[in-house]
Amino acid sequence: MAKKSKGNRIQVIMECTEHKNSGMPGTSRYITTKNRKNTPERMELKKFNPILRKVTVHKEIK
Repeated sequence: MAKKSKGNRIQVIMECTEHKNSGMPGTSRYITTKNRKNTPERMELKKFNPILRKVTVHKEIK
């Protein structure tokens, strides 16, 4: 779940969508921060997935 830090910045967890849909064991997750005021919707970033060994789309989860 998102963790509150100073001001409008919160910690969010990014999870690989391609790996999640593939059904392979394991998961690729990253923790990052975002400004809640500037980006109220869920983020999508391209990040490296070490299990699939390629860059994939990671979406923000709860």
